[in-house]
Amino acid sequence: MTRRKTAGELSLKASSDKTKYDPLEVGYALCDDVVNQLYICANRHENIFDEDEYCIMLVVASDPLIKGIRRHKYAAFLYLPSPRPEQSCYLYNKKTQKLKRLWTLPSAMVMATISETPIVADKWKKTKAWCDAFYNKTFWEYIRKEHGISILSELEYLNANREELIKAGAKQVDPSFTEPFDFRKISVEKIVDTKTSIVEQGCFNDFRQAQHA
Repeated sequence: MTRRKTAGELSLKASSDKTKYDPLEVGYALCDDVVNQLYICANRHENIFDEDEYCIMLVVASDPLIKGIRRHKYAAFLYLPSPRPEQSCYLYNKKTQKLKRLWTLPSAMVMATISETPIVADKWKKTKAWCDAFYNKTFWEYIRKEHGISILSELEYLNANREELIKAGAKQVDPSFTEPFDFRKISVEKIVDTKTSIVEQGCFNDFRQAQHA
């Protein structure tokens, strides 16, 4: 059996690689791989969920121990997962076997900057609408109206199915207490070297500095 390289070994190899890569080629390769992983997650849940439609979530997380490592976590839900920075959510339909993007949220800093910016470029308008709805606490209403769907949010789904979940053995959790997620538990197959990522944050930093000047 071939031994897989650890994340640390891959990170060290990436940091020592002096090859110059075309950013567009890297971006296209990354997008193709993400789409492939989304479908893998969706297909794995076809026999688990009875419903024809369900949500596929992608969360991008930094490694707590290895600098420069970004991990992708994929998960499926019967409800709209709670929004958070660096998250994308898609609606999967079993019959059509197609994915529809519901939203994509950037990093926390970019979310705040875009929401604070009165006017943004056309390519950022959809993202700004999602960020504004997030901070205005109208996220679910906006997403449902934008896509013409009626899927329940996580809290709405849990409340609507509380009795069934309790009977099935689920514990009733105190909503006032939240246990922080341990990102070390994330299992991944793909690693992204952030040193080759394309991040359009320079313009936001300039805007923020101009505001406070």
